[in-house]
Amino acid sequence: MTSIADTADLAPFARPGEPEYVRATVAYQLAVTVDPVGAFVARSVAAVVRAVGVACSARLPIQVTTTGHAMGRGAPVSGSLLLRPEIEAPVQVDVDACTARVPAGKRWQDVVNEAAPHGLAALHGSSPTVGVIGFLLGGGVSFYGRRFGVSSNFVRSLTVVLADGQIVTASSSEHAELFWALRGGGGGFGIVVEAEIDLVPIAEIITGAIMWDAAHAMEIAPRWQRWAATAPDAVTTSLRLLNLPPVDGVPPEITDKQVLALDGAVIASTTADLRAAQEIADGLLAPLRAVATPLIDTWAVAKPRELPLTHMDPQEPIPLRSDTALLREFDDEGWRTFLRAAGAGSGTTLLSVELRQLGGAFATPSQNGGVLDHIDAAYLYWSGGLMTGPFEHTTPVDLEYIRDATLSYRTGLTVPTWVERHDLPQQRTYDDETLAAVERIRKQVDPEGLFAGDISPIRD
Repeated sequence: MTSIADTADLAPFARPGEPEYVRATVAYQLAVTVDPVGAFVARSVAAVVRAVGVACSARLPIQVTTTGHAMGRGAPVSGSLLLRPEIEAPVQVDVDACTARVPAGKRWQDVVNEAAPHGLAALHGSSPTVGVIGFLLGGGVSFYGRRFGVSSNFVRSLTVVLADGQIVTASSSEHAELFWALRGGGGGFGIVVEAEIDLVPIAEIITGAIMWDAAHAMEIAPRWQRWAATAPDAVTTSLRLLNLPPVDGVPPEITDKQVLALDGAVIASTTADLRAAQEIADGLLAPLRAVATPLIDTWAVAKPRELPLTHMDPQEPIPLRSDTALLREFDDEGWRTFLRAAGAGSGTTLLSVELRQLGGAFATPSQNGGVLDHIDAAYLYWSGGLMTGPFEHTTPVDLEYIRDATLSYRTGLTVPTWVERHDLPQQRTYDDETLAAVERIRKQVDPEGLFAGDISPIRD
């Protein structure tokens, strides 16, 4: 049977098989099928408006992607139009105001490169290739976060193309309800084409990674937890169990074996703060170095522009399946259960099992924040493995094993930017009252559900 999608004039959206279609459907996440009815790279705000108009006329839903890191989070794109905004405009830094204007399609490395020469930093994620807009709309967890809080609290305004083609600027003084809902509300409000964000002055940082054989995990992990409970807000760290393949950029000392890695950053806002930052780093690392000889230890003084590389996130597309949750503190038995499930000392097929340190400013609500303005948990947990070859069968099993092991420590909530699956069993950011308020605003700006495919599903 012939559908509207078959007969409608969808220009400028390209059809399957056309070169522009291939360009527009490239995604970092290779484990998800990306097969929209049509796809389009919009290089101007006017092109975004035109694309929205075409979708309305064709009565087809429209979904948005930039880098495709979270391609699996929303509904499958089959039967939809896919829009990739890559606005051809530079990142603009206002040094006096300590702000940056970031067009849709920019990656965090683009912002870091523009801000760093001025002694400024953005509250970016741990990967340089993640898209700025999607990160901010999902809250955002930065290695600067224990000092400054959730990244979306540092958004000053968002320029949005709505379902009716109207372009609005949402801020605390204009379209304030929409501004609140956009920051953590789960998507489906419109297409954000620009964000204005606050930058923070950071002169230097102490960053790096220290890695041990995973056999030492039960000795080191509880010590890290005890330190983290009273750690200064100037430091944010991540504890991970890694299984890294022998590829370019990965030191041979840590390949083909499971290692325990501790990375992160200590902030020195001014050069005068560097001594205090070094004391914080030494207070964390010296007792852990004494437990066992590290395989690698790269912690050192650095400039903020180096931080996006600290976490060593893969920069090339990969077929990934993951799980995430917010966790409470572990007791000793909790550590034993968690580390055993994560394969510490015995191995697992998962590439990474991570606990990101929270607390500090992460836990403090913001007066001008959005739906997700703080995170009430001890750790952000994330684990992921490949969905290719033999791993296609073992990765889901290993993820489920850790899920079962951590059930009693889960808060029941997630952080949207870390959710990469539409079918994640537990996917909730806020309570029912907040959900109702978000849905009311979404219905106001998109009454026909043009952007419904971009809504993160809510599952208890």
